[in-house]
Amino acid sequence: MEEKPSELLGISSSSSSLLHKLIISLSNPIQQTLANTPYIPPESSTISIKSTLLDLLPKPNSPKDTDALRIKVRDFSLCCAALASAEDGSSPVISWVPRNLSVSAKSAFSELSQAVFCDLDGDFSRRIVDIDVDLRFAPNECKLAVGLMPDVLPLLKGVIKESAVDPAEDEFYAASARVPVVSAVLAAFQFRWLVTQVGYPYLGKLCGLVIPCGLTALDHWSPEVKGQAMIVFIHLARNVNAAELGWYEDAILDACCQNIASSDELWHHLVEMSVLMITCMQRRNPRSSWFERMLGEMLSHLERQPKNKERRNSWLHLIEPVFNAMGLVLLAHFRRIFPLFFGWMHVDDDKTVVLVLQRVYTIMKLTWVRNTPYVERLVDELTILYKESAVRKGREDIRTHIRQIFVLLQQCKGQQLEAAWNKHRDDPNLIALMPSSIKTDIVSHWLEQLC
Repeated sequence: MEEKPSELLGISSSSSSLLHKLIISLSNPIQQTLANTPYIPPESSTISIKSTLLDLLPKPNSPKDTDALRIKVRDFSLCCAALASAEDGSSPVISWVPRNLSVSAKSAFSELSQAVFCDLDGDFSRRIVDIDVDLRFAPNECKLAVGLMPDVLPLLKGVIKESAVDPAEDEFYAASARVPVVSAVLAAFQFRWLVTQVGYPYLGKLCGLVIPCGLTALDHWSPEVKGQAMIVFIHLARNVNAAELGWYEDAILDACCQNIASSDELWHHLVEMSVLMITCMQRRNPRSSWFERMLGEMLSHLERQPKNKERRNSWLHLIEPVFNAMGLVLLAHFRRIFPLFFGWMHVDDDKTVVLVLQRVYTIMKLTWVRNTPYVERLVDELTILYKESAVRKGREDIRTHIRQIFVLLQQCKGQQLEAAWNKHRDDPNLIALMPSSIKTDIVSHWLEQLC
């Protein structure tokens, strides 16, 4: 670690003695609990994460000058970030941390932030002109996280990169025996926790610090490192605007596409990150090549594993904003979307079936199924599903969605619906779906709107 953190923390010599005593006081109970916590290092690792965290805690006889104190604040905060991140992390690297220790670390970080900034509200914005963030009205925890980032994020990025793979040469930057991946996983958890302490409108000014570290983590070969980076980008998408992401637009979207083939445990985060990012940056450009590439690669992956329930349900649940942004451009993808939908309509999972019907309704509403041969096939599949649903637990929900689709079909494809319905008109199990019944539903819907 570098020897002298920046001046961004704004620690004055007059407050050094008090802060030193506070850090020692806050670290003592954490140190005792951490030392007494059982820990077995992973078999493949030569590094003890427990020892690494203990080394970040201050020693009573350490120097008390201002520069040394800034290092103590930084290291103590990194220890708190690692312990606090264990509260919602399942990685073996940190899962051994007990919940009470995570809670204590969060509380200590909060108390330290209050002490550091209790007398700096009046001029704190002047102290951080280098990154142009006005934090006068921000929570103290946010201020401390922001003050740490210029020093901490490059350090964490370096740790993550040390065990990464060079995509050009397919070789490790460093031998895994010398740089175990557990260090990168720990750094990724610290990175994620610190970034998520900062929200709108402050985070947008920090994109130049956060995104390079996030992209490095997203490119890492470890799923655990990737997963934390995905959570960071999800947080970014929800707390910054498109202009603030602009410089990194292509790099972020390319990283999203490169990671579409991620493992099952990352798929939900991957889809959520990709949907949020592309709709944030490309919402006004439905013909963007990024929509074409991202949706195409997602569909290819789903076509290879159509029976994977977790993957299809996550995608169906999260993809609607992309459909809304693409609008009529979705017509070009019907030949790949509808075969998947038709297959999923009949799986033995009511959640999947309802999600498919909801997405079908969205696509019809956006495109009115223009110039497509899928109307007849859609009517056939929906009638089959309507009869199949008689023995399903979610029968009423499924049938309600089917009727809503038929109402929309009657409005946008009335003649085609009538023609497709001829083969089903004598089926007594489908009376509720007959065009005459659907027309009654449409009139009732109009009357409700008028009232």
